[in-house]
Amino acid sequence: MVRVQPVQLPDGERTWTVLGADQLPVPVVESYLELLRQTGRSPNTVKSYARALQLWWSFLQLGDRDWDRVRLEDFTGFLGWLRSGLPPDVEPIYAVPRLLSDATVAVRLQAVRSFYRYERDCGVDVAPWLFTTSSRTASRYKPFLEHLRRGRPHPVSTVRVARRRNVVPTLTPRQITVIKDHCGHYDPQQRQWIGSVRDRLLFSLLEETGLRLGEALALQNRDWHSGRGENPYLEVVPRAHPHGLRVKGGNYRKLYISDDLDRLYAEHLWQLCDAGMDMAVPDMDSAYLFVNQHGGQRFAPLRPETVYKLVGRLRSDLAGQTPPDWTPHWFRHTHATALLLSGRPVHVVSRRLGHRDVQTTLDTYAWVTDDEQLRSLADWASVTATWSADRETT
Repeated sequence: MVRVQPVQLPDGERTWTVLGADQLPVPVVESYLELLRQTGRSPNTVKSYARALQLWWSFLQLGDRDWDRVRLEDFTGFLGWLRSGLPPDVEPIYAVPRLLSDATVAVRLQAVRSFYRYERDCGVDVAPWLFTTSSRTASRYKPFLEHLRRGRPHPVSTVRVARRRNVVPTLTPRQITVIKDHCGHYDPQQRQWIGSVRDRLLFSLLEETGLRLGEALALQNRDWHSGRGENPYLEVVPRAHPHGLRVKGGNYRKLYISDDLDRLYAEHLWQLCDAGMDMAVPDMDSAYLFVNQHGGQRFAPLRPETVYKLVGRLRSDLAGQTPPDWTPHWFRHTHATALLLSGRPVHVVSRRLGHRDVQTTLDTYAWVTDDEQLRSLADWASVTATWSADRETT
């Protein structure tokens, strides 16, 4: 009876709330989700936390338990329920396959913990055993100013999910080429492009910059600075987007790109103008780089769902030539892995990826080694050979 409900806000942005059995928003959950909105958390974060709290409220209903009267065993039962789907009072007589991975369970649990931390900060005496304090940290990583704490205690969760960090998936240079060529390629005999230049540009951009898909789709033409005798570069600018896409972390960054990618962008822009986009939109500079060219509202910003439909078709067409489950995010992992294998400093790679903390980069790509099979990914670094040494450093 508890469900997640999408909500369209007056400004056009989409958000989510949790409806109870009475089909009204659950007050305490809505108060917490509003905090997330007002503090600038992305719509996807609000959606993920709303989903986690919807699952938590559904689980509490199974045991007829109030949210502010929970016990430690309720949390352990919640973890088992997420993994198996079986109610807490049901004992299986056979091995039950896992419905969710440990990583997904950890994300759901983190959202519930965060909700209870918020309630405690608001003065509600609930789940006092959920958090304790410790003067030691489990991680070897210490913040820059950790020495100023001088052993003072910090909060530690008593309910956690131990999970093994998996190796991030990557694509080989040949697989990337197959994907791009299938989207569109230049025929020297006909002296014209065959297929979709837009789709090839999108995957080429993800390959060469390590952008997240949402960041790529949020680019406007004014963010692309062509070379004109110098190094071309992109600006990743946090701004509102009609489909709710955001720059994760809200941080501006500048990315230098190759001349080949810049020429591909020029071809894409010329095709858009040839199709009449420059006459259909008020301002080409503030128009989005990736737009609908055929279906839907013409020249409207491209949606992530449209890209994933394209990926589904590519998976089917390229079966046996590419991994069956690849996603656009694999290009980001491949980009980072290639840079690290080619010897780029971790802090430089971290800034290029837009990670808020270099430790995120270290944690995500700690698996990168000198394995000869993986070293082939470093071939991508040849794309950056035209970058000048001073530009590369900055």
